[in-house]
Amino acid sequence: MSRTWNFAAGPAAMPEEVLLQAQTELLEWRDARASVMEISHRGKAFMALTAEIEADLRALAAIPAHYKVLFLQGGATLQFALLAMNLAAPGQRADYVLSGHWSEKAAREAAPYVEVQMAADARASNYTALPPRADWQLDAQSAYVHYTPNETIHGLEFPDIPEVGSVPLVADFSSSILSAPLDVARYGMIYAGAQKNIGPSGLTLLIVREDLLARATRPMASIFRYAEHAVHESMLNTPNTFGWYLAGLTFKWIARHGGLAAMAARNRRKADTLYAAIDGSGGFYRNPVEPRARSRMNVPFFLHDAALDARFLAGAEQAGLLALKGHRALGGMRASLYNAMPQQGVDALVAFMSEFQRGHG
Repeated sequence: MSRTWNFAAGPAAMPEEVLLQAQTELLEWRDARASVMEISHRGKAFMALTAEIEADLRALAAIPAHYKVLFLQGGATLQFALLAMNLAAPGQRADYVLSGHWSEKAAREAAPYVEVQMAADARASNYTALPPRADWQLDAQSAYVHYTPNETIHGLEFPDIPEVGSVPLVADFSSSILSAPLDVARYGMIYAGAQKNIGPSGLTLLIVREDLLARATRPMASIFRYAEHAVHESMLNTPNTFGWYLAGLTFKWIARHGGLAAMAARNRRKADTLYAAIDGSGGFYRNPVEPRARSRMNVPFFLHDAALDARFLAGAEQAGLLALKGHRALGGMRASLYNAMPQQGVDALVAFMSEFQRGHG
């Protein structure tokens, strides 16, 4: 094979063990005599699989019994609007914490359905530092408080869970879900696109407290209502069956490799390795994010001379290091270190960075 180290931000690398198992089962899954993609989503075999997948996830993330788990479509971006539609009544206020591109977009997409209040805003720092918790302006009457624990583009991550009182805390965990232990009970709702730490794109995970499903908000089509999806066990319409299946394989892979605590330890080691290389380069490379807010999952970095960017990327690809180009909003480089990226991949990147600096410093 010619597979190399894939640092893509999403769709991202998946564990090779998972891909190899899917390859083995592609034509004939278990005893179905057909692919898992070809059988009825309402048949006994697939329904049993989805129950097994949910049970595995609940055990992995210690999800309390009074939370519903939904496997939906549309990506996390669709949830920017749907969560406002489902959790807030017309004219009600919701607090939003802005820490980067995705939290900005979440607030913008929610605005037609809820009165968005910017409870905290890190734009003044160009999203290189988190908004100080003491400066947050929260409203105890708000429908919910929304934040993005990890900003994929700007590389900011909250080091802990913000305390917001009795108002439900809603979080877009798309780029950090299952990368470390998660205290689900601190949240009203968690949502995440699958394409970074769970599986392929096209699947969205929701973990939502049951009492929030009972909120009477506004008239809407049943396909938009979380409660309807919960009643129908994520089968209100034909789901992304192959994505669901791959997510299940990934949950088992995480469990086999020590669970979320082990993922947290290996992810911390990977991030520390890369940040040490950046900080120790004498300014040849730099990461602008305040150290306490640096992401473990997405590490943007810049060369001291942007004229070297194209040469760096070409050399990296030749060395088997893929998808390091930074987001168009920032430029520079970005290395995404999701669960599936092993330490060897980060070591290979650091070795290339050192070699490139010797040749161009």
